[in-house]
Parts: sequence; structure tokens; C-alpha cells
Amino acid sequence: MEPGGLQWVLGPGRQLAAWGAAGAMVFGGVVPYIPQYRHIRRTQNAEGFSTYVCLVLLVANILRILFWFGRRFESPLLWQSIIMIITMLLMLKLCTEVRVSNELNVKRRSFAAADSKDEEIKAPPKRSYLDFDLNYFWHWSKFTDYVQCVLTFTGVTGYITYLWLDSSLFVETLGFLAVFTEAMLGVPQLYRNYQNRSTEGMSIKMVLMWSSGDTFKTVYFILNQAPFQFSICGLLQVFVDIAILLQVYLYSHYPQKPVSHTAHPASTKAL
Repeated sequence: MEPGGLQWVLGPGRQLAAWGAAGAMVFGGVVPYIPQYRHIRRTQNAEGFSTYVCLVLLVANILRILFWFGRRFESPLLWQSIIMIITMLLMLKLCTEVRVSNELNVKRRSFAAADSKDEEIKAPPKRSYLDFDLNYFWHWSKFTDYVQCVLTFTGVTGYITYLWLDSSLFVETLGFLAVFTEAMLGVPQLYRNYQNRSTEGMSIKMVLMWSSGDTFKTVYFILNQAPFQFSICGLLQVFVDIAILLQVYLYSHYPQKPVSHTAHPASTKAL
């Protein structure tokens, strides 16, 4: 085949491969949460999933979008952040509805000032602008409270970014914080496993999906010459996933001191 004909065949193939990689980059990150969403909806039990994963991913992806305004990167990475934010909000909505419907405690917690007209609250609520009690932060009773918190964080960080957008140091730091926050997603699970000397209650299939997804994402960063923060923190995220898988092997082949589990372990990743 002549060089021109070969190029005619390989050209569309390469384009299709590029489109496929971009599509996988945009939607691949949300795939592990689809079975988790379906499981919660089917069982009406959200105990096996920590909503702090939503908090971490919302913060990370909001910061990544703000970083895009200071330093334009690949469009699929921007769309990935948008899709992930929508996915995490949907997860929060479902988890909040399921948790509240199963709670016996009638006391309601909110991000904004409590509404004294709420018929579900038997006693007059304590008046406060924001409920920053660490015991109840990100454990509110209405989905709208999470939306208010996310909008507040976006507004504040967006305004700060607007003021400092001309500072290259600020922009690069913003990008590092975005990917570093996401990279640290598995550390609490790693620490919890170490504390319990066990990986009981943790879905190994989910960790494998995270590992494969993080590996693909890191390779994509490197091949597409994404900002160096993305590649470094992508590698860090892969190392954390590998460490969790090593814990699975270690604790299954060399059982440690038994630990009683009274409830599903909550982690910053979906269980």
C-alpha cells in the first residue's frame, strides 16, 4: 500500500482512538459510582458509602475548573470535572434522602440558619447562621443545604481566584491543590484499614476499578502533556491504590488481631 493510502487508513483510526480516550477520560471517573448509586437506591441503605467522598471530589473538581481559567488545559479534563460535580451532587441527593428516611432522630441539622417553622422539629431550634459543629458538618438533613455549601465555597474561591488570576504562583498552587485533594481520596481508607488491621467491609472490586481508572488517567496526563501537577498527583493516587491492594493481600494472608465491626466502615471512598 502506498504511503498516502496508509495514511488515509491510519488517520481516521487515530482520530477514533483519540475520541475514545477523551470519552473514557470524561466519563470513566464516574463509572465506579454507578453500581454504588444503584445499590443504595435498591437497598435504601447508604451506610456503606461515606458522603465525604462527595465533599473531597466536589472541592477538587471546583478547584480544577477555577485552575482552567488561569491555565487552559485539555478540554476532556474540564468536562470530566463538570460531569464529576453533577455525579457527586446526585449521590448526595440520594444518600441524604435515604439517610433521613431511615433516621429515628427527629432533630434536623442544616447548613443555613434553622427554620423554626419546620414541623419535624419538636423543640425551638438554636438560632445560628451556619451550623459548623464538626460532629454534624456535611451531615445535614436536606440536599439544599449541601447545594448552599457548595455554592458558597464556589463563590468564595471563585472571587479569590478572580483577584489573583494574574499571579502565576497562585494559579499553579490552585492547580496543585485541586489534584492533590483528589489524590488524597484514598488515604483515610488506607489509614482505617491500618487501624482495624483488616479490609473487611471494603469492596475489592471497587478498589480495582479505582486503580485501573487512576492508572489510565495518569497515563493520559503524561501522554497529553497535562500540567505537571496532574501527572505527579496522578502517580501519587496510583501509589495509594496499590497500597490499599497490598493491605488486602497482607490482611487476608496474614490475619491480624480480630476487630469487631458493629457497622459498615465509613471511608472517603465508596465502599
